[in-house]
Amino acid sequence: MRLSVIQMSPNAHKLENIAQARALIEGVMSSEKPDLIVLPEIWTCLGGTREGKLAAAETLPMPGETGGEAYEFLRQMAIANEVHIHGGSIGERDGDLIYNTSLVFSPVGVELARYRKIHLFDIVTPDGQGYRESATYGAGDEVVTCHVGGTHVGLAICYDLRFPELFLALRRKHVDLMVLPAAFTMQTGKDHWEVLLRARAIETQTWFAAAACTGAYAEGAAGETRHTYGHSMIVDPWGHVVAMASDGVGWATASIDKTFMARVRANMPVLEHRKLI
Repeated sequence: MRLSVIQMSPNAHKLENIAQARALIEGVMSSEKPDLIVLPEIWTCLGGTREGKLAAAETLPMPGETGGEAYEFLRQMAIANEVHIHGGSIGERDGDLIYNTSLVFSPVGVELARYRKIHLFDIVTPDGQGYRESATYGAGDEVVTCHVGGTHVGLAICYDLRFPELFLALRRKHVDLMVLPAAFTMQTGKDHWEVLLRARAIETQTWFAAAACTGAYAEGAAGETRHTYGHSMIVDPWGHVVAMASDGVGWATASIDKTFMARVRANMPVLEHRKLI
């Protein structure tokens, strides 16, 4: 399977972000012709106020029904381009709550999976900036996989990357590929992003596709400037980075070789060797 991770520079304006995503999807389809496209985390509304995030969030439809602007954009782009689309994540509205939710669509527009981010980013970065995702978003509680063609895919989002037990649970479900949309901060990303992606790939002996946000955005009513790290990448089951996006918006593309993955797992069967301690 050939896949592309798209790197965006979103802001708090939903329609502008949809237009940017459309141009990038059309560009990557024209030049790369992948089987799967992955967008970054919360690309429909990055930054702004809680009220703005709530307004941009969408109530997700029942399977087969019509959804909101971002939902229908993703579904229609999958159909128009005859490609699987992992929609990164968007704000999902559920009453007064918002969830950070991934959606996956087939080339005929069938929703294959939805995953709510489990681990919420409540931390202080080394430069003193505070992030409290739980003030806006609710937490998911379900480990989710789906099949993209003949590839079994495990779903995770951004801060989930720091919790190896989630990826072990996905590995035990026999996934071939982990997909991780993200909006990693500049401060944490420059030191931990690549290290963690490669570590999780090595631990699980699984392919990783990580689509990230890049650039600056304004957060909160005061418009505090924050920066995302970018460096969207695809990592193989031995921990090698096989493709990485340049600075700025764009994409990276690689082909998933399941034969190589099977050889890695056969030669070093760490899952079978694992002991509960």
